Amino acid sequence: MNLQSLRNRPAVVWFTGLPCAGKTTIAERVACELARRKVKVEHLDGDHIRNLFPGTGFTRDERNRHLKRIGYMASLLEKHGVTVIASFVSPYARSRAQIRDLCRRFVEVHVSTPLEVCERRDIKGLYRKARRGQLKHFTGIDDPYEAPRRPDLVLDTSDMTVEEAAGRVVAYLARH
Repeated sequence: MNLQSLRNRPAVVWFTGLPCAGKTTIAERVACELARRKVKVEHLDGDHIRNLFPGTGFTRDERNRHLKRIGYMASLLEKHGVTVIASFVSPYARSRAQIRDLCRRFVEVHVSTPLEVCERRDIKGLYRKARRGQLKHFTGIDDPYEAPRRPDLVLDTSDMTVEEAAGRVVAYLARH
């Protein structure tokens, strides 16, 4: 793999997919591998970043505004030579397209794990709550997920390990 291209070509690597698809786990592994290779890297994750923007809700408009902020932040980091690993459900194609437009090098990674696999992995019980109507605007249940039409990479974590998935992402970044 070409280490120079990894170090000299920052990117925004955007992991999208249903809740519990494996986005965060793969993204963490990719970020660690890039850091090990001396690439300047920052991992932005949906579970942690909401603390920066308190009061952001989950309606379509609120999610779009939230993702625009994150996309802008990611694009600034990229312009300063940092590879950004972003793991967000980001359910709407329009939001992802707007983020792509902000970035110089945007890599969309669709973690396309099937809904039934995501539900089995749900240790927080969010899918159960959403199915009972106790949780509104939950992606995949009462809010749509618009799968990317032409992502740069597709990873189905129901049939590959975290190491395989992360390896595919790092290899892609080194080649492109």
